[in-house]
Amino acid sequence: MTRIVIVFLTLLAAVASAAVAVAMSPYWWFAAVPLLFLGLLSAWDLAQRRHSVLRNYPVLGHARFLMERLRPELQQYFVERNFDGRPFDRDVRSIVYERAKGTDAEEPFGTERDVYLPGYEFLVPSMAPSPVPKTPPRVRIGGPDCERPYDMALLNVSAMSFGSLSANAVLALNGGAAAGGFAQDTGEGGLSEYHLRPGGDLVWEIGTGYFGCRTRDGDFDPAQFAEKAAHDQVKCVSLKLSQGAKPGIGGVLPGAKVNAEIARVRGVPEGRTVLSPPYHRVFSTPRELVRFIARMRELSGGKPAGFKLCVGSRRQFLAVCKAMLEEGTAPDFIVVDGAEGGTGAAPLEFADHMGAPLTEGLLTVHNALVGTGLRDRIKIGASGKVATGTDLVKRMVQGADYANAARAMMFAVGCIQAQRCHTNTCPTGVTTQDPHRARALDVGDKTPRVQRFQEATVAGALQIMASMGVTDPAQLRPHMLHRRIDPVTERSYEELYEWLEPGQLLAEPPESWAADWKHADPDRFTV
Repeated sequence: MTRIVIVFLTLLAAVASAAVAVAMSPYWWFAAVPLLFLGLLSAWDLAQRRHSVLRNYPVLGHARFLMERLRPELQQYFVERNFDGRPFDRDVRSIVYERAKGTDAEEPFGTERDVYLPGYEFLVPSMAPSPVPKTPPRVRIGGPDCERPYDMALLNVSAMSFGSLSANAVLALNGGAAAGGFAQDTGEGGLSEYHLRPGGDLVWEIGTGYFGCRTRDGDFDPAQFAEKAAHDQVKCVSLKLSQGAKPGIGGVLPGAKVNAEIARVRGVPEGRTVLSPPYHRVFSTPRELVRFIARMRELSGGKPAGFKLCVGSRRQFLAVCKAMLEEGTAPDFIVVDGAEGGTGAAPLEFADHMGAPLTEGLLTVHNALVGTGLRDRIKIGASGKVATGTDLVKRMVQGADYANAARAMMFAVGCIQAQRCHTNTCPTGVTTQDPHRARALDVGDKTPRVQRFQEATVAGALQIMASMGVTDPAQLRPHMLHRRIDPVTERSYEELYEWLEPGQLLAEPPESWAADWKHADPDRFTV
């Protein structure tokens, strides 16, 4: 009863105010209309049952929702410092933008970072720097079972599907790859015309949904796979086991987003919701995984075949290594995706707490392959917040042969870190299927930005290595990267982490690895 009285009095006050305005001014509508609107809004707020704030604070309560809406932008543009933003700080975003535009990426007056803060890392310069190589080195991908090896650039476009990215974004990324001589991973969303049209090299990735090479029931279709893998632009084929943002779960593409074009690319019915299960149908044991990678290589005509994962159980990865040894075959490459990576939407619990960060993931994979004597035949790619030359060098010190970048490449084509990738309302046209929003991304303008960013970042990495006295990534060693432990203590990666010797697990496993090695079973994924 009291609420009804309040609503009545609010409406009465609005009408009275409008009447007074009419009596006192010939321009009465300037006051009457807003007052009447506020009165009606107050009545609505008091009567509705969804928001408690509005029932207690009609009209004024809307300010809370407005501030909540504006908070990310206010935080990014007015509150955060140059070096503490997340996921990428302003310094990193700026250097990507500047390199993409071809402008100077230099800063005056020294670093703003606290170099005595625990966790700060730095690379070790040499008293006898080396000349910077005139031609960037490339990484030969292809083990003894590979008939058509591929020379991979040090930095490439990481896995992002058409569907998660707009057609214009895919065109710009592949055009940049074609111009710069590096590769683009297609992501698990299928091999689209936008990946193929510009002519850039491709790593065709398939996931648990087998999009682009699936049967009506969602199984893997070897005939479709062989047909598409034979395309000249497809240089490598990759099986996605898991991704950094959400290891262990699949994805859902709502039916409303499955238009005719996406349905054709993915090989799914138009207008129906598409599920990517969390598990693969093509294997259930480490041994079956290794055999399937070998089958992918055979079906592709001898092209390099590998897999991507966010590392979890060391014991399970060792089981895969045992399967490689017993089967006498191995993947040509393994891409390690860090838990800090991920361009797609993911549950917060997964993004924050599932999977190993890239440093630990790389160290696990690198040491496991070294310890089993497999490292020479398998190349390692690193994926997870690689945006600068420093990132690239650090990952190679930690065990990678090359790196892939996703979000940094998105910055290069115009992403402003609005973090609306999953809403279809991307303000720059990068991650949307809305044609009106996607048209904002001009392919002709953004294509050279991708090429310039990649070229400048690799050049920056080579310059850093030269200052360290290194002319080739193979010369990088763990003692060249240091981390601060506390304000008066710093240690090199050689001291901080255990590094296995070639074949050590086969001969005499160290105590810290012995239990995992003993219980690793090539016929079971034991936890």
